Amino acid sequence: MIDHKHIADALQILVDLGLPRAQQNDRSALTLLALLDLTPEMDWKGAGSPLIGITPIMHWIRVEYGRDYKPNTRETFRRQTMHQFVLAGIALYNPDEPGRAVNSPRAAYQVSPHALALLRTYGQAGWAKRLTAYQANIKTLTARYAREREMERVPVRLPYGAELRLSPGEHSTLIRAVVEEFLQRFVPGGSLIYAGDTGEKMGFFDREQLKTLGVMIDNHGKMPDVVIYDAERNWLLLIEAVTSHGPVDGKRHNELMTLFTGSTAGLVYVTAFPTRAVMARYLGEIAWESEVWVADSPTHMIHFNGVRFLGPYEEGPSAAR
Repeated sequence: MIDHKHIADALQILVDLGLPRAQQNDRSALTLLALLDLTPEMDWKGAGSPLIGITPIMHWIRVEYGRDYKPNTRETFRRQTMHQFVLAGIALYNPDEPGRAVNSPRAAYQVSPHALALLRTYGQAGWAKRLTAYQANIKTLTARYAREREMERVPVRLPYGAELRLSPGEHSTLIRAVVEEFLQRFVPGGSLIYAGDTGEKMGFFDREQLKTLGVMIDNHGKMPDVVIYDAERNWLLLIEAVTSHGPVDGKRHNELMTLFTGSTAGLVYVTAFPTRAVMARYLGEIAWESEVWVADSPTHMIHFNGVRFLGPYEEGPSAAR
């Protein structure tokens, strides 16, 4: 339902730029206008380049063009419009802080400088010529933006020498510390089974090795952040890396016990924190019969009650109470 010339113009621009048909709609057109802060009374030459998130985009559209998209369509904006805008080089993702976590509530977008320069000339003589020149360069520009984004990813050295690159953010930095510091200090010779990634959902998963230990995982969304196998002691360490979400509390302890119920290896539950200050916020939630490791004090561990410093409980979590 087009009710303003700017919306029709934005739709035509999306067609001119070669966006897929799935993005040639009012939602995407209005999103483009929001990225440009192009209100109804403005001319295209006055387009701006604000740094703006998905929810502010939806608010802007409601205020400036009277379109009220429901809150539950936020993911549609992100996955079906902004994702394609970024891939096409129209918008940049977190240009102010490329290392910001993928799931950060402060995630933001900004129209790319080259797209802005082009769009400010829409409706002026020579548009077709400028559009052709822009399209000739866009593949190079998009590749450059992708390389810059890749450079912000968090490299993780795996025990056997390979490298895993996780999405940028504090959570991935803590996972790197678990793999590179905790594993080497407390599970020397251990093998990495799983390391999650907030962006890719599954950064590394040796599904076959886990299967040999009697565990079949269908829904990796409930996996702990890191899983390490200690073959010498036949232990399976289930590690939650906590930067903004909770530790291994009683509920999570039971979830993990159920998920790994078929394991032929003893289960060890570990919560990893980046600092003791972060740990202090969750002390009241940490499950008994579990371990805590803090990245800023990597040589020490904290054991929450039990007969061992580190190890599985043969008869369930309440056996040592």
